[in-house]
Amino acid sequence: MTVSEKKMMLLKKESYGVDDLVTVVEVLRSEEGCPWDREQDHKSIRKDFIEETYEVIEAIDTEDPKLLREELGDVLLQVAFHAQIEREAGRFDMNDVANDICVKLIHRHPHVFGDVQADTKEKVLANWDKIKSEEKERVTVTQKLRAIPPMLPALMRAEKVGKKAGCFDFPDAASVMLKVKEELSELEEAVAMGESTHIEEEIGDLLLTLTSLCRKLKVEPELSLSRATEKFIDRFEAIENEVISEGLDITQIKMEQLDAIWDKNKQKVAKNNKKC
Repeated sequence: MTVSEKKMMLLKKESYGVDDLVTVVEVLRSEEGCPWDREQDHKSIRKDFIEETYEVIEAIDTEDPKLLREELGDVLLQVAFHAQIEREAGRFDMNDVANDICVKLIHRHPHVFGDVQADTKEKVLANWDKIKSEEKERVTVTQKLRAIPPMLPALMRAEKVGKKAGCFDFPDAASVMLKVKEELSELEEAVAMGESTHIEEEIGDLLLTLTSLCRKLKVEPELSLSRATEKFIDRFEAIENEVISEGLDITQIKMEQLDAIWDKNKQKVAKNNKKC
């Protein structure tokens, strides 16, 4: 079927499936398609994949099914686009991608497709990790640590590293709290010395230790920081609205005044929470 025939076929349809998406991307990448789409490669659209993924996360967090449906489509487009680039290079296509993930899922679920017993999620995860390590030929713990992608958000990567290195971990949250205080003290010393490299190193150690504390307290650091950031924005907005209501510019107000408004709003929120 020629590109023109594929265009006509697509235009005649009232609804589409995954195979149609593959065809649409193929048409867009063709000589009769879109100049922008033709010029893209894996690296040029790399950031788009990241952005689309985070937009899916936003839809999940806001519990918006309509937005989730749309954003999942955008992520699926990214998968189809990368697969089409590889198809043009003669290495693999979308069907190969689907085949490989099916093979992986069947192999890593022997309790469903085989005779292995795993009646709890803990056993399932243990089996998954064991099979994955065998597939990747990762024997040592260090090999498993290095396999965690460096491109992950730093907090997420630190959390995964700490979990994988469970054989070398703090016994409890109280022990981590002591380590946090120790790291904070070392950071204070570095600041007093004024060495930027040393300061950066000690801040890194402190952040890493905090992820260990999160793990012991069963708190997800990435989510916790995200919520704290949102809370800060909400409180900042309350401060700015109050400043604006007085006909002032927040960038021209002294810090002492802003602190006073911040504390007042913080107490107001705490009081309202108690009433609830």
